[in-house]
Amino acid sequence: MTDPKTGSRLYLFSIVLVAIIGGLLFGYDTAVVSGAEKALENFFQGGLGALYTSGWHGFTASSALLGCVIGGAISGLLASRFGRKRSLLVAAMLFFVSALGSWCPESGVLPYGEASKTLLVVFNFYRILGGIGVGLASAVCPMYIAEISPARIRGTLVSCNQFAIIFGMLVVYFVNYMIRNSLGESTEAIQSAMNAIGWRRMFVSEAFPAGIFGLLVLFIPETPRFLALKGRDEKAYSILAHINGADEARSILDQIKATVHEKREHIFAYGIAVVVIGVLLSFFQQAVGINVVLYYAPRIFENMGASGDASMMQTVVMGVVNIIFTVVAIFTVDRMGRKPLLIIGSVGMMVGMIALAALSFTDSIGMAALVFIIIYTASFMMSWGPICWVLIAEIFPNTIRSQAVAIAVAAQWISNFLVSATFPSLSAWSVGGTYCIYALMSLLSALFVWRWVPETKGKTLEEMSQLWKK
Repeated sequence: MTDPKTGSRLYLFSIVLVAIIGGLLFGYDTAVVSGAEKALENFFQGGLGALYTSGWHGFTASSALLGCVIGGAISGLLASRFGRKRSLLVAAMLFFVSALGSWCPESGVLPYGEASKTLLVVFNFYRILGGIGVGLASAVCPMYIAEISPARIRGTLVSCNQFAIIFGMLVVYFVNYMIRNSLGESTEAIQSAMNAIGWRRMFVSEAFPAGIFGLLVLFIPETPRFLALKGRDEKAYSILAHINGADEARSILDQIKATVHEKREHIFAYGIAVVVIGVLLSFFQQAVGINVVLYYAPRIFENMGASGDASMMQTVVMGVVNIIFTVVAIFTVDRMGRKPLLIIGSVGMMVGMIALAALSFTDSIGMAALVFIIIYTASFMMSWGPICWVLIAEIFPNTIRSQAVAIAVAAQWISNFLVSATFPSLSAWSVGGTYCIYALMSLLSALFVWRWVPETKGKTLEEMSQLWKK
C-alpha cells in the first residue's frame, strides 16, 4: 500500500534489494579467485611447466580486471542508450556465462583436465567476460540506487551496495572454505583435489546467484531520471509517487526536468575538475592496495605462518570484520558526511600499512600482522569502500552522469588491475617496501579529499549542477 504523502518504503527497499544483488555478484566474482588462485597456479604449472611464469599467474589471477575496465568503459553508453535496468540484465548474463565457462573452459572441445596454452587463453577469456559484468555492475548498480533513492537516505542506500559487495566476498570466502574441506581428509588429498576439481567448483558456484539476479531484474522498474531523459514523464512520475508519495513526486519530477531540459551537455560542460575529481576518487580507492589484501588474502596469511586450512578460515574472519565496518559506514554516511569518514579511513589505512611494513622489515610477521591487516581493512570498509561509490554515483550532474560515471569506473578498474597485477612482482622485490607504497597512497588520499572533494551530504542529484556551476 502506497501512502500518498510518504510513498512506500517497502517498494523502495525491495527495488534496492534487487539492485544490490548486482553488488553481491561484483564482490563474489572478484573474490572467488582468492581461494582458487593457488590451485590454478599448480594446475597450469603442471601442464606448462616453466612457461607458466609468475607474470602469467599475476595476469591469470587478475585477468577479470581487464574485463572490469571494458565493462566500466562501456557502462555509460549502455546505461544512457538502453537504460539502467537493461544494463543490469546484461551484467547478470555475463556473470552466468563466465561462471559456467570458468568451471569448464574446455567447453567440450579441448581435452578435459589437460593444461595448455589454448586452455589458459580460453580460461582468461571467460574470466574477462565475468569482469565485463563486474565493470557494468560496479557502475550501474550504485547509479541505479542513487537515481531511485530520496536524497535524505541516498548515501545509506548506496552504501548498502558496498555492504553487498563485501557480503558477496564473505559468502565466497565461506563457499571456498566449504568446497576445500569437502574434497578429502588429508592435506595431500585436499591439495590434489583442489588442483583437479576444487577450483572449478569455486568458479561455477557463482552461476546460482547470477541466475537469480537475472530473473529478479526483470521485475524492477527503470529509474525515473532515465525515463525523464527519454521523455517518459508519466512513467517517471508513477515510480516517484510509489517511492516518495504523490505530493512530493511532482516537485521531484519538475526538478529532474529542469536539469534534463537545460541542454544535452558534453562531458566537460561543468569544467574538467568534476571529472578529474571523480577519476582521482577511483584511483585512490585502489592505489591504497585494498584489493591486494582481498585477492591474495589466503596467500598472505600462509606467508604469515598459517596452514592452508587456517589461512582460509582467517580470510573468513577478515570478511566478517569487513561486514561489521561497512555497516558502520551505512549508519554514519548521512550523519557525519562523506569527507570526514574518508579522511578518518585514510589515516587508519596509513597506520595499518606502516605497521605491516615495520613488521615485515623486522621479520616479526605473526598475530600482530593479522591485527594490523584488520585495522587496515576496517578503516577502508568504513570509508573508501562504500563512500567512494556513493560519491561517484551522486557527484556528477544529471546530464553528464552516465558518461562521467563510466570514465570514473573505468579509471578505477585500470588502477585495480595495475595494483593487483604488480603485487606479486613488488612483493618479490620487497614486501615491506610494497606496504610503504600503499601507506604513502593512503596519506595522499587524505590530502586529496581535504583539499578537493566537496561535501554532498543531503544534496539532491539536481543540486549537483549548481554545485559545479559555482
